[in-house]
Amino acid sequence: MQKLPKFSRHLLILPLLLTLAGCNLVVMSPSGDIAMQQRDLIVVSTVLMLLIIVPVIFLTLLFAWRYRRSNTAATYDPEWHHSTRLEVVIWSAPLAIIIALGAITWISTHKLDPFRPLDRIDAERAIPAEVKPLTVEVVALDWKWLFFYPELGIATVNEMAAPVDRPITFRITASSVMNSFYVPALAGQIYAMPGMETKLHAVINKEGVFDGFSANYSGAGFSHMRFKFHGVNQQGFDQWVAQVKEKGTALNRDTYLKLERPSEREPVRYFATVDKDLFDAILNMCATPGKMCMNEMMHIDMMGGGGKESAENRDKLEYDSRHADQVGGHGASAESHDASQTTPADTTGGAASDTQTMPGMQHDGHSMPGMDHGTGGDTAPAQPNNN
Repeated sequence: MQKLPKFSRHLLILPLLLTLAGCNLVVMSPSGDIAMQQRDLIVVSTVLMLLIIVPVIFLTLLFAWRYRRSNTAATYDPEWHHSTRLEVVIWSAPLAIIIALGAITWISTHKLDPFRPLDRIDAERAIPAEVKPLTVEVVALDWKWLFFYPELGIATVNEMAAPVDRPITFRITASSVMNSFYVPALAGQIYAMPGMETKLHAVINKEGVFDGFSANYSGAGFSHMRFKFHGVNQQGFDQWVAQVKEKGTALNRDTYLKLERPSEREPVRYFATVDKDLFDAILNMCATPGKMCMNEMMHIDMMGGGGKESAENRDKLEYDSRHADQVGGHGASAESHDASQTTPADTTGGAASDTQTMPGMQHDGHSMPGMDHGTGGDTAPAQPNNN
């Protein structure tokens, strides 16, 4: 068989390269102001680094060609060892780039802090004084997303919506394992962890339907843990809310406990009514009846502990949000049951071990339950330490 000429073989690669033109580079072409600022930071940082990288690569090739063995016209000076001017250029240029990168990164890190409330809608518009942010409470379940709209009294699964140009305040947590909430068109990824609350402030500036997903591996159904984010005008948002209320059912504790069980490819669901303080109960890991809320346990700890009688609280502080010990939970083995069932005193069992922290303490930028929101349950009485 006759071989194709080398030039013809190269032409065969062109169709493959053209297919890349259909890729949606949403990170570099986002629709929300926070994501746009993050995009700009990536571009500026890359350009600054290329100011050093490109000349170095060019000079490396130039020197290799200029001082090749066959070029007898090139100056050969084996005794050369120092040039002040060359040293100044070699050290001052990278130092200037590092200083510029450090300044830009420091400023952007504080300005784009996800816990920091927004101060603008976009680069040209500040937030009007009369505009109230839309609060959305996010729960990462196995393997689907649950969204609460506390001001509207509704909830959804694997679908959310928000008006264009209205600030959004996300309160984010998880039911079992750590996940990561990510809508590339809106803002950067934010971790969701059981028993802890993270926050994100963002705004969508363009209408459209955008992809959201988990950016942190969390088990078998991780690949399909996706949802749609609808950016709509105020009229469209009102219609979406009306649709949720019309088609939705009730979300109470029993419904939630069934919903939180591991499942894959979960369809979109609407809930027209939601039990009061359900999100705070999930955050405090006491959605299951008979469990002690984390903020109650922290209150006991803050008052000096419960003494010897606190041993009876152990069963109330064991969490198994994957229902591994129940038939139909997910076919989990005994090993996975032991791994998913943790207590606050367990230093190896996951996020629940963080619950001995006093209220108001920060954990790597994440807040513990009860820091800046409702308690999610009755406050536990003070119990002195009798030991």
